[in-house]
Amino acid sequence: MKDPFSFEHRKAAKILQADIPLTARPFKEIADACNLSGEDLLGWINELSQKGIIRKFGAVLRHQKAGYRKNALILWAADPDTLERAGVAFALLSQVSHCYERKPAFQEKYNLFTMVHSQTDDISSLAETMSRLTGISDYCILESLQEYKKSSPEYF
Repeated sequence: MKDPFSFEHRKAAKILQADIPLTARPFKEIADACNLSGEDLLGWINELSQKGIIRKFGAVLRHQKAGYRKNALILWAADPDTLERAGVAFALLSQVSHCYERKPAFQEKYNLFTMVHSQTDDISSLAETMSRLTGISDYCILESLQEYKKSSPEYF
């Protein structure tokens, strides 16, 4: 196999970071645009996946168009004995898209961050449910008011 980041593969990586064509054979179309065979492109993608360089392919849901009305970043003050269990519990919730431990803690206490999405305007009730689930009562809700940019990073 060629260098994983040859000119052709860099071009393919750039295309794969954007929207994949909605065609019957999108990978053939991408391979053709990069002067690669479909087999080479798929083999290269598989190799990068095996090495952990590519984590996944997925659809990006436009949450507002899908009926999700509110988003918020909720900051949690989790004590060291609770943090791991709470992080796992939050990560399992369908309303949570991101869940991170942060160091240093924001305002010296908020060390667990969750990004939540709700189909109602009531983020507070969701936060209260999450609080009861984990026993963490100290949290701060930062609601999203206006989206100025939302994009994935491009590496090539």
